[in-house]
Amino acid sequence: MRTGQTKGTGAALALMLASGFAGLGYQVVWTQQAGLWLGHESAAVLAVVAAFFGGLSLGALGLGARIERTTRPLRWYAALELCIAAWGLVLMFMMAPASAALLSLIGARPSPAWQWAVAFGGSFFLLLPATVAMGATLPALERVVAQWRGSSRSIAALYASNTAGAVLGVLASAFWLIPTLGLTRTAALCVALNLGCAALALFALRGESARVVLTQTAQPGQHAMLMRLALTGLLGIAYEVLVVRVLSQVAEDTVYTFAMLLTVYLIGTAAGAAAWQRWLADKADSSTKLLAALALACLLGTASLWAAEWLQAMLLSSLGPGMAAALAVEAALAVAAFALPTLLMGALFSQLCAQASQTGLSFGRAIGFNTLGAAFAPLIFGVMLVPLLGSKWTLLLIPLGYLALIPPPGWRLALAPAAATVALALLTPPLAFVDVPEGGRILSYQEGAMAAVSVVEDANGVSRLRINNRQQEGSSSSLAFDARQALLPLLLHPAPKQALFLGLGTGMTASSAADDATLQVDAVELLPEVIQASAHFTERLNEGQARPNLHLLAADARRYVRAGSSAYDVIISDNFHPARSGSGALYTVEHFQAVRARLADGGLFCQWLPLHQLDLLTLRSIVRSFLIAYPDASAVLANNSLETPVLGLIGRPTAGSISLAAAKARLAAATFATPPARFGLEDEYALLGSYVAGPAALSAFAGEAPANTDDHPVVAHLAPRITYAPDSAPRERLLSLLQELSAQPVPDEAAEPRLAAYRAARRQFIEAGLHIKPSNNLHVMLAQVQGPLLAVLATSTDFRPAYDPLLRMAQALAGSGNPADRAAAHDLLTQLARLQPARQEAGLALSALANE
Repeated sequence: MRTGQTKGTGAALALMLASGFAGLGYQVVWTQQAGLWLGHESAAVLAVVAAFFGGLSLGALGLGARIERTTRPLRWYAALELCIAAWGLVLMFMMAPASAALLSLIGARPSPAWQWAVAFGGSFFLLLPATVAMGATLPALERVVAQWRGSSRSIAALYASNTAGAVLGVLASAFWLIPTLGLTRTAALCVALNLGCAALALFALRGESARVVLTQTAQPGQHAMLMRLALTGLLGIAYEVLVVRVLSQVAEDTVYTFAMLLTVYLIGTAAGAAAWQRWLADKADSSTKLLAALALACLLGTASLWAAEWLQAMLLSSLGPGMAAALAVEAALAVAAFALPTLLMGALFSQLCAQASQTGLSFGRAIGFNTLGAAFAPLIFGVMLVPLLGSKWTLLLIPLGYLALIPPPGWRLALAPAAATVALALLTPPLAFVDVPEGGRILSYQEGAMAAVSVVEDANGVSRLRINNRQQEGSSSSLAFDARQALLPLLLHPAPKQALFLGLGTGMTASSAADDATLQVDAVELLPEVIQASAHFTERLNEGQARPNLHLLAADARRYVRAGSSAYDVIISDNFHPARSGSGALYTVEHFQAVRARLADGGLFCQWLPLHQLDLLTLRSIVRSFLIAYPDASAVLANNSLETPVLGLIGRPTAGSISLAAAKARLAAATFATPPARFGLEDEYALLGSYVAGPAALSAFAGEAPANTDDHPVVAHLAPRITYAPDSAPRERLLSLLQELSAQPVPDEAAEPRLAAYRAARRQFIEAGLHIKPSNNLHVMLAQVQGPLLAVLATSTDFRPAYDPLLRMAQALAGSGNPADRAAAHDLLTQLARLQPARQEAGLALSALANE
């Protein structure tokens, strides 16, 4: 090759690298933006992947023939890069209004068919101008390079370079650009790259494409070749979609998880294309061997999924703690499942493109049919087949698909992979990851289009909800905590008639609200499988009878708030895990403002936050975002748990506070079938004592933390750090938080000292718990807690959480029959009666002890 040609080839490879970076940068950005109106990150991934490949197919098929005939392919390439840049620029300004229009088109409560139709169709047309141009860039640049190769044409090197750029684009966007710049400015950088590609092409390769590259005349077998290209595209992306789906139940399922999985997939295909160019390009037709090898590789990759949990545990034990180690483990899981299959996918695609050229097919048509098949994979495999067949059987269809493409002369090569497929089908359990405790059992398991949902019961009969094998908040034994998350906000409103719950979970919280027959309760849940699973938890409430005032709605929380029209007196948002893919969008300024617009006059919004899943830096960003929407916000503590503390941000459209007298009147007027006192809200001091911060304290706590917005999703990138590598215990973060916060005084100055004492007792109670070591031995536990808890009671005569555990221990001692224990019980009960004389339980227990 002459020096000029070498220089030109190098420039072409550099262009493909930069163009690939920009293309995957766009995909990451547009996926996160699509998630804002689709409501779930996995739905956005499926829709945007399908839209990308659909547009790529149209571009390659629609423009490939014209590019093949042109005498100026370089100008075509530059024009295509300019088109991508232009539409990327348009979407920087139009994505938000376009997303709002699509959100309205879907509606608040769409049918599954309509939701998926708009998801796929809307994403396809929204991105179409850019993706069509992207689909023709590779054929255009191949035409430029082809004149130097003469009759020997290959797309492998350009494809490998383009895919390598895509790898860099994914990593840079997820780990650096979006966390630093936000979505719009990251897209702007991609626009600049496209403009740079156009300029570099015209400058570095000018004058290099002055003649037509002659193509071969049509040869037999074109239709079969196009079918093979389409089906291999379908099967390749289907394998990616399914493996990502399965590994989301093992990995942490954060924004970084998907980036790592996609990176490994792309590296494998790029390496495969480069390897084919290096070692197989000049060899005889190897497509039959590659198909058989790819089928076997997919089986091995699928088999690795059953060992994913074991591999994860082993590597984490070896590498130790830390976010880098955790991400390395997720990358290793991806390598086990993707490395060999994607290596062969890249080689097979290069081989098929070369064979297509030999039959007279242009590279544009070859790429077009391959990406056309890929475009249908998310819908067919991700949305239709997984809920119908499950992940295992759907994955096993892929090697069978590759084997079906082997022509009859090569069928003997298919025997071993076919036998291995049958063996895996018959001998392996379902690809369902559900952690079952010793002595426990699975009560239900459902795979939906977006997640796998299970209900697990332990040896003690306690049931827990798991989504993608991650335990959700609440259980069949946590009614006391779950009910408080409904009752606290409802009791802080003077007379609620309509309540909305965003997120259902076990359903215990919404059902506790519906315990008030005068209150109409709507509960919105994205996953239909969660709605069905919630029956396992709520069937014991209300004597198993359905509550006519409780309405369970299958809908996305963000979309329901924006597209609906009903006004609510109280809106309560579940404590969504902020690190999970897509959940960060429920903590943005825009979402909080949309909720505010749905509040009736005098309405109240409560956003619960799981402190055990949040580091303080992420919490500061969420609080800052909440204050932008609700400047007079306050905060309450849902419980005094040291392991699963939950903070609630309370927002009202207008400034206001509740007085002690109003709180007392509200409790007296409450019409819940189960009195609030059963859940620790026995009087106005318990209700108002739950406050831990007013607006000034929250503002000081948030400081200059970056706000979490739709365009700058800082929470999605901050929150995973504590998930991957916890740097403190929940109890330590809770205490640190309380030390920074201070409650706003109530209007009643006479009552403020008692409330201040209540809050001081709560902090003292939490501090005491830091040093307690749990024990099943009553005497050991009493020796640890008696002194600290009695001191708490001495601080506040109204603080009941310290009273109840001591009362239970005293009753246990009294019933032991041991004279020393009975004497200790008498002493403890006497102190309880003295410190909280308004409580009758200790006095009654003393009387019973004396009469025995």
